[in-house]
Amino acid sequence: MDTFNWYLERTSTLEQIKPVGLYDLSNLQLRFLCPQDINEVNALCVDCFPVEYPRSWYEDITSNPKFYSLAAIHKSAIVGIIVAEIKLYIKLTPKEREVVSPSAGKFTQVGYILSLGVTKAYRRNGIASLLLDNLVSHLTSAESKNCKAIFLHVLSSNSSAIAFYERKNFKLHSFHPYYYMINGINKDGFAYVLYINGGHQQWMILYPFKQKLNFANWVLSDGQLAKLEKPLDVFGQELGELLHRIPVLL
Repeated sequence: MDTFNWYLERTSTLEQIKPVGLYDLSNLQLRFLCPQDINEVNALCVDCFPVEYPRSWYEDITSNPKFYSLAAIHKSAIVGIIVAEIKLYIKLTPKEREVVSPSAGKFTQVGYILSLGVTKAYRRNGIASLLLDNLVSHLTSAESKNCKAIFLHVLSSNSSAIAFYERKNFKLHSFHPYYYMINGINKDGFAYVLYINGGHQQWMILYPFKQKLNFANWVLSDGQLAKLEKPLDVFGQELGELLHRIPVLL
C-alpha cells in the first residue's frame, strides 16, 4: 500500500475506451480515490450499476478517510473501483450485527463493501479480483486483527456477481426482500459474508436451517415455488424435529 500515488491526469470519458485484453496486470496501477476523481467515478458507476448514487455519496467516498476507496488505473483512466467502510460492532444496525458474533468484544469491526465494479470494456481481466484481494489483504493484516468479517449486498438476480463472490469464498448469509429500489421497482437482495481473523457467525442452534428458509423465501418472492430444492413441508418437518431435540441437546 505504501507504493500508491495520487494521479491527477484524467481522460474525458469512459465511453472512449475500446474493449481491452490486458493479459496480465503488470500495466495496471492501484491508488486511493481523491476528490478530483468524482466525475470519473460517477461515470464508472453509471456504467456498472443500476443504482443511482447522490452527489454527496461520491464526495464522501473520495474524501472521507472512513472509506477504503481503491481505484484500478490503466493509461491514466479509472477502470475499476472498490469502496468499503470499516465499522465498529457497536455502531452496526441490529440487522448488520447478525453478520458476526459479538463475542470478540466491543472493539470488533466488520468491513462492508459498498461498491465493487469494473467498467465494461475492462471486465474479465482479473481487475475485480485484484481490487477485492487488496481489501482482504488489508483487513487481514496485523493492524486490522479486530476486523472479523467482510460483507456485502447483491441483487438476487445478479448471477454473475453471486458466482464471483462465491468463487472468492463468500458465503450466503441472508435474504433481503425488496432491499433495492431500481427505476421505481423493488428488487430482492442477498447478503454475502467472508469471515476473517477468526471471526464467525453468531452461534445459533437453528443456523443450519436459516439458509434453507431464506432460499425458500427467495424463490417464493419470484413466483418460482416449483424450483424449491425441498417442499416447504419438508423444511417444516426438519425444523420441527430439531426443536423436539432441543431439551436433549441442553
